[in-house]
Amino acid sequence: MELRLDNPLWLWLLIPAIAYFAIIGYRNYKKYSDQYRIVYVLRIMAVLLVIFALAAPGIYRPAAQEQIIFLVDRSASMEGTQAGIAAAIDSAMAGKKDSQSVGVYTFAEDFQTLLPVSKELRPLPKDQTQNENRHTNIARALELAANSGDTGIATRLIVLTDGNETQDSALESLNRLEGDRIQIDVMPIEQEARNDAGILSFKTPANAFLGESQVFSVQIEADKEAEGQLVFSKNDKEMDRQDIALVEGENLFSYAYPAKEEGLAKYEARLELENDAFLENNALISMTEVEGSPELLVVNGSEESPIPELLDTENIRVTNIAANNLPANLSSILQYDAVIFDNVSGTTVGGQQMAVIEQAVQKFGMGFMMVGGDQSFGLGGYFKSPIERILPVEMEVKGKHELPSLGLVIVMDRSGSMAGTKMELAKEAAARSVELLREDDTVGVIAFDDQPWQIVPTEKLKNPKDAADKILSVTPGGGTEIYRSLEEAYSQLEDLKLQRKHIILLTDGQSSTQNDYDSLIENGKENNVTLSTVSIGADADKNLLESLATTGNGRYYDVTDATTIPAILSRETIMMSRTYIVDEPFRPIVYDSNWNNLFNAGIPKMNAYIATTSKSTASVALESEEEDPVLATWNYGLGKTIAYTSGSGAWSGDFQSWNNWPAFWNRAVSELLPSFAEIPFSVTAQQQGVYSIEDPSQSSAIIDVTVVDEEGNEIPIKTEPVAPGKVEVTMDADPGLVFFSISNENGASYKTGLTVPYGDEFKILPPNMPMLTTLAERSGGQVLESLDTAMRDVPYESGAQKPIQQLLLFLAMLLFFTDITIRRFGLRIPARKHKNEDESADAHQTIGQLIKAKKRN
Repeated sequence: MELRLDNPLWLWLLIPAIAYFAIIGYRNYKKYSDQYRIVYVLRIMAVLLVIFALAAPGIYRPAAQEQIIFLVDRSASMEGTQAGIAAAIDSAMAGKKDSQSVGVYTFAEDFQTLLPVSKELRPLPKDQTQNENRHTNIARALELAANSGDTGIATRLIVLTDGNETQDSALESLNRLEGDRIQIDVMPIEQEARNDAGILSFKTPANAFLGESQVFSVQIEADKEAEGQLVFSKNDKEMDRQDIALVEGENLFSYAYPAKEEGLAKYEARLELENDAFLENNALISMTEVEGSPELLVVNGSEESPIPELLDTENIRVTNIAANNLPANLSSILQYDAVIFDNVSGTTVGGQQMAVIEQAVQKFGMGFMMVGGDQSFGLGGYFKSPIERILPVEMEVKGKHELPSLGLVIVMDRSGSMAGTKMELAKEAAARSVELLREDDTVGVIAFDDQPWQIVPTEKLKNPKDAADKILSVTPGGGTEIYRSLEEAYSQLEDLKLQRKHIILLTDGQSSTQNDYDSLIENGKENNVTLSTVSIGADADKNLLESLATTGNGRYYDVTDATTIPAILSRETIMMSRTYIVDEPFRPIVYDSNWNNLFNAGIPKMNAYIATTSKSTASVALESEEEDPVLATWNYGLGKTIAYTSGSGAWSGDFQSWNNWPAFWNRAVSELLPSFAEIPFSVTAQQQGVYSIEDPSQSSAIIDVTVVDEEGNEIPIKTEPVAPGKVEVTMDADPGLVFFSISNENGASYKTGLTVPYGDEFKILPPNMPMLTTLAERSGGQVLESLDTAMRDVPYESGAQKPIQQLLLFLAMLLFFTDITIRRFGLRIPARKHKNEDESADAHQTIGQLIKAKKRN
């Protein structure tokens, strides 16, 4: 046992303290009373205790104990080595001494416990959980292992790894562990020989011109000779397949392909081999921008759009597709400079596709236009969707329109088969429908399994938020019985005095009972109740649901993409609760805008339009007599969007025979095309997950960067300025294609697509001996060839230090209050008897001396 001080520099305070009390004591100690002298001593002791407490003292007790902790790398690069490592560790632990505790942990990008640190000898578990293994994070493993046992005991960490770390730095972590009585041994593990080949790089030209020969370069590394095929795809469609023979080591292949189409092209090189060890390293993607005329995508609704025939196709390349062929990934959408939806229903456009379009407009400057019709805007089910967010109008009607009284009951399947995404989207759809209703509307929600459950009572909507919360709390479970729930919905609506009464039935299953649905629905029709049905997935009774909707004078929806459910219910609710189509001929009111020169000679009449409400910052060029926008524009992020609430056909009335009708659509396209200045920012990959972005013109003081994946999801990034006009971007994205949207404070912008390659974890690499050797040498450990010496003594002393700082502070405080008490109330000191006796003796002696003197006289 010994006393140790963690902060001994505080002891220098003893010099001025001792000097101070020495001076005070020398001058005053003999002059004052005993009480003063006691107080003086108490103060000295209290100050000395405080100074010693500041020095953080502790009593150190040595202990004859050690910890041996094995750290096993289980990342993807170590695949196939686990059995051999487990056998070696079991053999090494058999030599454990009584004074040693042993623990076993595994790591990749996470950290897991196999055996917690214990003196008890146990075998390794046979079943080991394999979680995230795409990265190797040795640094994190070292720090967590060092703190997993008793930090006061000398510890040896034995790391079994190939040392090819892909996250953080083990050597930097070592700086935080030095001085903690930790020794690190390393045992390099060779990757097992296996039949594996991976594409190291795939390069295509960043830019090309139409007809130009593009050179594709592919670099492949193989660990043995093999034969296979190299497959090239463009925009997810296979374009060529080449037989290749690989030699051990690096292989370089080069091919040439003409640029046949303009726009952004996504090329993929994919390697196909038999019995390949890793599929993760068999594909890479590259992007090429093929220069040419602007690209426009026109998406048709139920009928083919006449818009392409009205455009200047000599200067604009137009692609015309049906709504069900709309691309669902960002790379395919970014081929186009602008997209026009011509009377396209939101029930045929999935939520994923809407999100991708929003990102393309906001972050990459693509233009978007919605053209009216009975399947568009509010009637298309776009309420509260990404498409509504990007348009300059709201789907909700706030103008001078007579709204019919409505009773709506949603009958929603909550059986066990609805669990997961279907249930969540159904609840979201029902809650969104409730938000569309007014306070005077009547609404009810019934959820059913093998019996009906009343979630929202059928009554006037008083609190939409409370109703939505109840809907969102529904959980799945049970069987499927449709009839009783449908019967309950009809009974709740039949006697209500309302202009419109409607039921929406949503299910993914088949009813467990057979009943007389026709009589139920016919009786409801006599009371003005209509029925629409939504069939989800392949297991639903489609024939029954379609028959119910037809008999019930409603609409039947066959859903294959569950993300369209919210749009379907929004469309149904809006169709019943609003009079959206204004079909009386009118002459639009013209406002000052970029379109004015088209209307100088007068404006024709229109037949119909969809009622909407313009957003506060939108620019309205044409407006109806009901104060509803007919033509409105605004900027959304980097892109521009247009809402034309009339149609491209008969709804436009006299506009179809108007001389400026083709000019109107060409003007719309020119408004949609990106108008920002483009600076070719350079984007360079520095290392895995780190990219350097630089303005070659050096005119950018501020560089704003957004990164989006193929599905339109924004990827979190960390941006750090490193020089004028240059930033470094760090992100953690899965392998695949990502898109950078880059802009500066001057309005300049740039977009590009880059490949996030598969991680270094899937590369064929030898052990990182320089790093492993340094790790062992700096911690006083060894580079092991086997685990035979794993249980040798750790060359550090074990022990625990018990701090006594609080005890010293408590004693100092006790002395301080004793000092105060004595000075405040005094100290009563008993009379000393021996002194009084001496004084009495002195008195008698003095009297005797006086008597003797008198006699002599």
